[in-house]
Amino acid sequence: MRRKRSGGGMVNGIPITIIFLLFVAIQFPPSSAISTDNNADGSGGSNNRVAIELVGGPDDDLVWVVQLSDLHFSVHRPERAAEFNQIVGPALSFIKPSLVLITGDLTDGKSRDLLTMKQDEEEWIEYKNVMHEVVKRSGLNKTKFYDVRGNHDNFGVPVIGGSFDFFSKYSINGQLQRTGTVNSITIQTSKRKLLFVGFDSATNSGLRGPTNLFGHPTDEMLEEIETELSQWDSHSSQPITKISFGHFPLSFSAATNSGKTLKDIFTFHSLAAYLCGHLHTKFGKNLKRHHSAQYSNQLFLLNGHRTPSKNTSYCPTKINEFWELEMGDWRKNRAMRVLAIDRGRISFVDIDFEFGAKKTIILPTFPLDSRFDSLSYENYKCGNHDPLLYDAIRALVFSTSPIVSVLAKVYDSSSGNLILVLDTPMKRLSGSRGDLYVAPWNILAFEDPSPERYLLQIESTDIMGRLTVTELRPFSISGTPARFKWSWKEFIVMGCQWDSLYYPILWCFYGLVLSILLIPKVLISCSKRRYTYRNFKANKSFVNCFSWVFTELYNVPLAWFSMIGYLFYLILCPWFYGQVFTQSGGERVYMTFRGWVSRSDSMGKIEFVGSPDVMVVVLPHMFFVVLPSIVLIIMLAVESGIYRDYILSISSKKKDDYDSSNKESASFNRASETTTPKRWRRKLFLVVSLAILLKHFKNCVSLMKAYEMNPVIHFPVYSLVIPLLLAYTIWKTEKNSSRISTR
Repeated sequence: MRRKRSGGGMVNGIPITIIFLLFVAIQFPPSSAISTDNNADGSGGSNNRVAIELVGGPDDDLVWVVQLSDLHFSVHRPERAAEFNQIVGPALSFIKPSLVLITGDLTDGKSRDLLTMKQDEEEWIEYKNVMHEVVKRSGLNKTKFYDVRGNHDNFGVPVIGGSFDFFSKYSINGQLQRTGTVNSITIQTSKRKLLFVGFDSATNSGLRGPTNLFGHPTDEMLEEIETELSQWDSHSSQPITKISFGHFPLSFSAATNSGKTLKDIFTFHSLAAYLCGHLHTKFGKNLKRHHSAQYSNQLFLLNGHRTPSKNTSYCPTKINEFWELEMGDWRKNRAMRVLAIDRGRISFVDIDFEFGAKKTIILPTFPLDSRFDSLSYENYKCGNHDPLLYDAIRALVFSTSPIVSVLAKVYDSSSGNLILVLDTPMKRLSGSRGDLYVAPWNILAFEDPSPERYLLQIESTDIMGRLTVTELRPFSISGTPARFKWSWKEFIVMGCQWDSLYYPILWCFYGLVLSILLIPKVLISCSKRRYTYRNFKANKSFVNCFSWVFTELYNVPLAWFSMIGYLFYLILCPWFYGQVFTQSGGERVYMTFRGWVSRSDSMGKIEFVGSPDVMVVVLPHMFFVVLPSIVLIIMLAVESGIYRDYILSISSKKKDDYDSSNKESASFNRASETTTPKRWRRKLFLVVSLAILLKHFKNCVSLMKAYEMNPVIHFPVYSLVIPLLLAYTIWKTEKNSSRISTR
């Protein structure tokens, strides 16, 4: 590998030149050349552009990279870093990727109880030392490693470049002086350019968690990303495969001030893939989503698979689409991804190291997995393709030991059972840079309208006799996509555009709750009828039921007024007053439903930060504390009304009994009917109230520790209103019932 820097002056003196060339030859292997260029596209661009040239070999149009994400190195969980060092370094040494992309959350930044979230320099020192060992054990050049900032790497960082910005000091990007928020790497093969664009969209003011959840790209950053993605568009006659990588999924990336989004740029440039992290495997292993211009403005999507084209004979030239590929985490699941670009086509395998290191890793690169292929991949029937693209099954086989045999197997699942229809040996392509194995096949034999009929499996055996088998992958020669379904958790985190949904959800909540509380009050006040439980039993209808229920609520007027007042308080006033940055004793700021108010601009206008991140506090409080409390208060009032009518009905019967001539029978009736009921509904409601208070108590404790607050001083209304309101309602309804029963 030879490294060149443009803009350098000529070195005078032949001996110095020879020494320099010898140093370069020893330092870098001759298989590729790296150039860090301030003017890579000939137009005067960023100094964060790097070009890598792959030299020679029959597979020089094949590139593979490794992605790791969400390492979460923690002083409280040292095994994460230790196992990363033990497993990843040796794995990279036999995979030999062209790039290693680490997509955020390098450190954990959490206390042992996971409630206080701020930077810990000890974790960053550990990350730096571990990565130094990983680079050393991998045998790769450090310049091949790229790491980006995640939200955990930004907890409590008030200023990028400040004393608490440990990412800039200890990360690989920081050590290599990659100071920009956007970096691009171009890998040049003999037939195409592969353009990788990485970016850091963490917020400039790094709030403590939990209100630091979203990526916040700026308009300036989007312009820079667009510039990097288009740097070769007018300067290259070769095809360009574009890939971007960052930390935040698009469902957790906010729009800019002007309303632009990353999705718009990626769709316009027809990325092959956007690689990200953030969500972790706990939400599911199917966190992939296909994006196209057709569905770019949807607030939610039920499934992530690609919609099949209506015209299967269509030969597309350029389709505005891309795949978003979130990967699992190292934190708990020890996940790593190997992604290959074989003749412009993307394929990947996600590896699970949870049970230890792998001796062999297999990545089929053709035929493609029909669940994750793209419409822009040419139909094999189109006349503008190279026939050699479809002439063989291809797979990368990485192993610590020499491989003895590799088999390609194709199964037919049309009968409901797996029937082996192809079992052929694969041969290593001689002269290839990596371990690429190929097996000739007849592509026409596997043409079928169903994208799931045929399944590919690769088997390899090494010299130690160890057998490695890939999962069964469906493939479709015609490019018809296979469907895959999200679980409900996968839909919530990948299918919903939360930055666009936050305010509609909040205002719908307020519109519904305030309508329910206010409109019946107006209608009942205008009505001359009296609504009671006895009247409802006599004439059961929805109107009578609804009116009776809210009449009982209005019999506890202080509770009703308090609910209305509390709802308006949460909209008009600060929720709490907390410490949002790492340093203790620093400036406190207050939070509203719109975000944290930390400063005012030159015009005196208040600026909010952390929106829509504050939704992780606002929406759970509204839906899991406030709404259940309102419902419970109504139910307590209703139960009290039912009990009151029961007591009044018994009192009426007692009077009738005394007027009866049969006093013995009257005495029996009095003894049986004046027995106090058990009121099991009230007991149930009391248990529910305890559950709500427990949930609210946990929320308050989390906020106390997260932002170093005292509930009485820094958020008294938030912390005390709900418990006091429930306590008052329980006392008042019990008092009303007792007063009736003692008459």
